[in-house]
Amino acid sequence: MSLYLLFDIGNTRMKWAAVESTQNPSDRQKKLWAYSGSVSSKSLESAEHRTELADYIAKTLPKPDAIAFACVAGNQAAKNLQSLFPQWSDLTWKEFTGNTPFNGVRTLYQDPNKLGADRWAGLIGARALSSTNTLVVNSGTATTIDLLGANGIHYGGWILPGLDLMQSSLQTNTAQLPQAHRSAEQSGFGLNTNDAIIAGCDAAQLGAIEYAAQIAKEMNHPIERIYLDGGSAKILHQAIQKGLTSNLGLAECVDGLVLRGLWSWLIQSEKS
Repeated sequence: MSLYLLFDIGNTRMKWAAVESTQNPSDRQKKLWAYSGSVSSKSLESAEHRTELADYIAKTLPKPDAIAFACVAGNQAAKNLQSLFPQWSDLTWKEFTGNTPFNGVRTLYQDPNKLGADRWAGLIGARALSSTNTLVVNSGTATTIDLLGANGIHYGGWILPGLDLMQSSLQTNTAQLPQAHRSAEQSGFGLNTNDAIIAGCDAAQLGAIEYAAQIAKEMNHPIERIYLDGGSAKILHQAIQKGLTSNLGLAECVDGLVLRGLWSWLIQSEKS
């Protein structure tokens, strides 16, 4: 049995988890992520915060057998991450990138080197959960929407501003629009400026997902699953459940798709 320590460094949040190789990346039990956490990615810039994080993890877990990470927050963030755990200096940090090969899933991206590591790992994580035509939606700082065929082929995807970025850009780049705030009652057309911004940004995100499903159908890959991950996943999922979109297959929130992908990769690497 091996213990894996996994890190997903996004532009806003860094997630981590520890899992055992005897567990299965397809497991949907909440206890699967019993040893996990999330902190601001900016905390890696502080030596003090890095020391606190490393000390907390090292006291919580035994020494892992392998450490893997995916990073889209820049080279310095990756270097800062790898400065953690000097007491485990004999361990090799394994970086997962957009061109990391994985048996059973391949991408049609023209230059895999430029495919985001988080998108690629998320696709592999989705494959661990389902072998059907799937839209993988990660709604964080940016929202990414990717088509993964039942045949294991990634047919490409889209990148658009995330919900918070859409909303804040209106406040930043206009003279009179305010920073909008979400309330539980908002639905449909907004009858005031705040609700109009929130509903408009939601509609843009949901419209992109529905349009992606339409294109997938035209490509003879009708969507059977939609996996939503990221900070705004629950918002989008609730909107879909309210019936604001149609013909979107089975949509569900799945935490840690990137971490699942890293985990699947380590298991496959260990066997090869």
